[in-house]
Formats: sequence, C-alpha cells, structure tokens
Amino acid sequence: MRCLVVADLHYSLPQLDWLVSAAPQFDLLIFAGDALDIGSMVDFRAQIVVVKKYLALLAAKTRVILCSGNHDLDERNAEGEKISRWISEVRELGIACDGDSLAIGDMLFTVCPWWDGPLVKQRLVEQLRDAAASRPPRWIWAHHAPPADSPTSWGGKRFFGDVELVQWIMQYQPSMVISGHVHQSPFITDGSWFDRLGQTWVFNTGLQPGRPPTYIVLDFDADKAFWLAAGEAQWIDLAAPLKRPAAPIEAAPDWLTSLDRIADPSLARPQAAAG
Repeated sequence: MRCLVVADLHYSLPQLDWLVSAAPQFDLLIFAGDALDIGSMVDFRAQIVVVKKYLALLAAKTRVILCSGNHDLDERNAEGEKISRWISEVRELGIACDGDSLAIGDMLFTVCPWWDGPLVKQRLVEQLRDAAASRPPRWIWAHHAPPADSPTSWGGKRFFGDVELVQWIMQYQPSMVISGHVHQSPFITDGSWFDRLGQTWVFNTGLQPGRPPTYIVLDFDADKAFWLAAGEAQWIDLAAPLKRPAAPIEAAPDWLTSLDRIADPSLARPQAAAG
C-alpha cells in the first residue's frame, strides 16, 4: 500500500491540479489540513465550493482522508467554538473527515479535527479512546498541528506544536501522526519533516509555493517514507530507529518517475497570435 500525504495547500489551484493528476498513483491520499486560506483575496465561500469540487475529483481516483486545519474553520458551534462545517459535508463524497476512522486492511486511520476549545477537544479525546479499544497493528492519525517540542513544529525561534498532542501520543503510541501547520519546519536548521516520539513516527510535509506541493509518500510495503520538495528528495527507513539526516533518494521509484512526468500547463507554449 502506498499513501500520498499533503497539507497546507492553502487554496493553491496549481497544487490542487497537480494533486488530481498524482492521485491515481496511490492507494490513499491524506490531506492533513488547511485546504483553504483565510488570507486569500478569494471569498471564503467561493474557496469552499472550488475545493469541494477538487475533492470530488480526488475521491473518484483514490481513497481520501481530510482533516481540518486552522484555516478551514468556517463556523462556530452552539458553544461558540470554531469548527469546520464544510469539511463534515465531504463525507457524502466518500471521504473520511473530522471525527471518522477508516480501516484499510491491518491499518486504522483516525481523522482528528482542529480543536478551538474544551468541547471539541473532549470529543477528540473520546474519539481517540474509542479507536484505541480496537486498534490494529498500525494506527495512524491525521492531526493538522504537529506535537510541541519536536523538530516538526520548530519555527526558527520557537516551537508551534500542540502540547496536548504530545500527551496523547505518549498515552497511545500510535504508529504515525501526519501533520502540517508549521510551514518552514522541514527547511530550516533544527527543523525536520520527520521525528519519532517513543514508537510513534511524526511527519510534517512543510509548504513551498508553486507546483507541485511538498509531499510525503508512505510506502507501507517497503517500510519507507519519502519526502519530496523543490530540489530535495529524501527517505527514511520506518523499520529502523530514528536516524538523522535522512538519506537522499538515489534511485527513483517508479511512482516518482511517473509523478515527474506530470505536465505543468503553465509552462505550455501559448498559441501564436493570428496575423
């Protein structure tokens, strides 16, 4: 099984276009939050309409998991806490979203909402507790914020991670936590796209402009994780202890060769003017 991981696309249509082209190469797509961008000039409601159309295209090509990030919150619940109402609506597309768990073979994927207060936080605590009761050998969480005090949440001057998440990881020791949120972590000194807390691997894709997005590929059959960014291609062995730095990819897997062939329409030569 091969899984594509992205996060923090922030309403980048070129990156979403690339994602639609890449999706058929994978058995599962995990979108770890911030599909939208609250700082965009595009109206938030229009962003939701467009992103839901992209998600429908993706769901037609592969299985999809989507958790909310802080940029995806579009409403307040009765208690006044911010929630992502629109993400709950993509469930009708067959997409596993906030509050869901998806079982695939011997793996369980738990989709965690972005929480903005004690009530949503308590629902997440109960969600993890219930999923833990029947956890299979591999249990993987999609949780937008990475854990605190980890290279995956290092912003250059301080950590921007979730303190509560550290406690939940140490309590349950899931196989992996898939995150985003701290855009620069994989690119700066003392930051990283991967970490390990006890037996739990933690990942943060990072963010780069343009096309394609930064992305991680989890090859569960080979027990390897790959990180691809502009000018960088690294991998780690998931069956080995934590080791830094990651190794460079020297022999490109078939799927990477295929992804490299995805055409960028912005580079197409425009038609010559008539006359």
